[in-house]
Amino acid sequence: MNSLESIYEQCPYCGESIELLIDASGGDEEYIEDCEVCCRPINIVLSVDDEQELCVRVYAENDAY
Repeated sequence: MNSLESIYEQCPYCGESIELLIDASGGDEEYIEDCEVCCRPINIVLSVDDEQELCVRVYAENDAY
């Protein structure tokens, strides 16, 4: 798997498609990135399973995950 992947997800606030540049080489990770359209903070949760498949979840700041 390449260490950097460009993926598109939907902003949980404005609904626009946003591009995320993901570094999967570090394994599981959680961080906050501002939406490039509405500038609100998005929680991004990355997980890599045993087969090196990347799973990306995006949440609004106050949503439970």
